[in-house]
Formats: sequence, C-alpha cells, structure tokens
Amino acid sequence: MSSFVYGAVRTPFGRFGGALAGVRPDDLAAHVIRVLLERSPRLDPGRVDDVVWGNANGAGEENRNVGRMAALLAGMPVGVPGTTVNRLCGSSLDAVIMGSRAIDSGDVDVVLTGGVESMTRAPWVLPKPSRAFPAGDLAAVSTTLGWRMVNPRMDPAWTVSLGEANEQLQQRFGISRERQDEFAARSHRLAHEAWEAGFYDELVVPVPGTDLTRDENVRPDSTVSTLATLRPSFRPDGTITAGNASPLSDGAAAVLLGSEGAAATIGRDPLARVAGRAAFALTPQEFGYAPVEAANRALERAGVPWDAVGAVELNEAFAVQSLACVDAWPVDPEVVNTRGGAIALGHPLGASGARVVGTLAAVLRERRERWGVAAVCIGVGQGLAVVLENVDAPA
Repeated sequence: MSSFVYGAVRTPFGRFGGALAGVRPDDLAAHVIRVLLERSPRLDPGRVDDVVWGNANGAGEENRNVGRMAALLAGMPVGVPGTTVNRLCGSSLDAVIMGSRAIDSGDVDVVLTGGVESMTRAPWVLPKPSRAFPAGDLAAVSTTLGWRMVNPRMDPAWTVSLGEANEQLQQRFGISRERQDEFAARSHRLAHEAWEAGFYDELVVPVPGTDLTRDENVRPDSTVSTLATLRPSFRPDGTITAGNASPLSDGAAAVLLGSEGAAATIGRDPLARVAGRAAFALTPQEFGYAPVEAANRALERAGVPWDAVGAVELNEAFAVQSLACVDAWPVDPEVVNTRGGAIALGHPLGASGARVVGTLAAVLRERRERWGVAAVCIGVGQGLAVVLENVDAPA
C-alpha cells in the first residue's frame, strides 16, 4: 500500500518578536488544521485516524501534547487521537514520515500531520534546585534554540553551538563567505519572486487577528554586497552571519495524508505519492551534513536515481550546510529551493519539515516534474529525507 499527500497549508512565517508574537503556538497549529479540513469539505473530520504533530520545544504553551491540543482547539471530534513528535528541526517531517508509514502498513487510512513553533514565545525555565531555599543564585535558561541544561557527561565536542558546528563544517569543505552570501541573496530573491508570482497564495493562509499575509523575514533588497557588511555571529573571523543563516521564526504547517483509496473519503485527488523515506545520523556537530546520506537512502529505497530528480526542497538552516549538501549531491543546484528557502522564509523549528513537503508537492506540479526530494538537517547530528512522486507527471 502507498501513502499520498492530499493537501498542504501553512501560516506565513513570522519574525522573532514580530507579527505572530501575540499568537499561542497551539492556536497557530489549530488554525492550519482547521483550514486544511475546510479545504476538504467532503471529509468528515471524524474519519481522520490520527493527528501526528511536530514540535521542537515543548516547554511552554505547546506543552502536554500540542498535537492533541491543537486538534481539540480546531474543533475536531474528541474521538480523533493525536500525538506530538520531537525530532528538533525535523519534527514535522518526522510526523509526515510516521503518518505515511502507518498508512503504508494498512493500520490507518487518513492522517493529519504537521508541526508548529513559536520561537518568540518559548519560555525561560529554571532548573529545580536539589533542596528547598538554596543560598545561591539560579539562572533562567532560554528554550528558544540550541543546547540547554547539558549533561556534563556529554562529549564537549558534541555540544558546541549550532553556529560553531557550522563554522567547523565551513572549514572542512572550504565554503567561502561569498558563496554563503550569494546563496542567501538567492533565497531572498526567489522567495520574493515566488510571492509576486502568486506561488504561495494557496499554500499560505493568514492567521486571524494578525495583519501578516506574507513571510515576514523576506528581504527582496538583499544582495551579496549588503550581506557582506554583516559581522560574523559565532567567531570573530568566521563566515556565518545573521544574513546567511535562517532567522528565529514563528509559524505552523500542516499536510493531509491518505491512502490511494482515501480519495473518496477525502473528496479530492492526491497531489503526490510518498515514495521513499530515510533518517541518518552523524556526530552531533556534523548535523548540517546529515541530509546528504538521508536523501541518498530515501532515493535508493524509492528506486529513483539522482538524475531523475527534478526538484529539491532543502531546509536552509545555514547557507554553509545547504551548500555542503548540494555540493555532495549529483543534482543541478538550480532545481534546489526554486521558490526560496528558510534563510528568507524563516525556520520555525517544528513547522519547517511540513513546509518543505507542501512546497515540494506544489513545485513538482508547477514544473511538471515527476520526482522530488524534501530534506532537513537536525540538531544533535541527524537528517531526514522524503521522496515524493508527482502523480500527474508524465511517466
């Protein structure tokens, strides 16, 4: 049995402290679930077998199984179960993978997947003291991004910051600051052109109570020369800046999956078939390079060679790791992120995997390409990839 993508939708991705800062993450998630169900009016929400939802934080308002909470807030029947997945930046891609596997196994017929993150609203947390009324100070820890409360037995080489890990990747592959800035400027240019051309009009839905209609981080005036003026963020002599890395963001994305036979239940034809899936892991500080082998394995399992791939959606955590992955794949760089990537669009951690799946399905149909790859790098040394087949493409 095969699983299929029947629909995808997301919010505009908001800037840290920006237009979506006042919206709870569970409300963001409920909104995209509600819209996705409204777009399939023949689908009885009670026929959804499960909700599988991604989230990387889980320390604030999205605690206590945000997937289940969002389904309830969206008005789904109480009998529809829900679960929350945490594979950091790959959480919602993992949700898609889990949902598609459940369909392939025959256990379920329709699964609603996706993810959410409000990096703005991620709380500060206090570690619980070992005894009451400690004499010393306690420091609040930000849960927005990166390592925290690290186990002292963990190898210090593994627990460097995400930026330092990618500076190490830059040294390994010799990817220049200029190449990174060129990649970042391309991301902004293509994202802006995609919005202007109407590509995102059906994929993105505004959040009620906000004025945001487009991704808030897109800067169409970004150029290599303007990006070159930014200071390195992680090393005094480094190459990674705020301009060639993805920004802290808020947003949600959803993907509706079903079996081939679920078309009658859902009331619409599928967009793409999930043809291959894979996870891969390296040492934690090499996380940016992990999508390389994840994609290779997903394609091998799908029985698809790289020269048949017509579109790639790679989440741009950093320009340097994106370039390292693209350099390693035997693929035309021009088919990668043709509608912009996370450097421009934003990277709300738990939502990005569902974003790349929805975007890939739309790009494949627009370009009439048959095969595509969606891939994400993940902190602590992991990568995920999914292969999609456009069901309407010429064989």
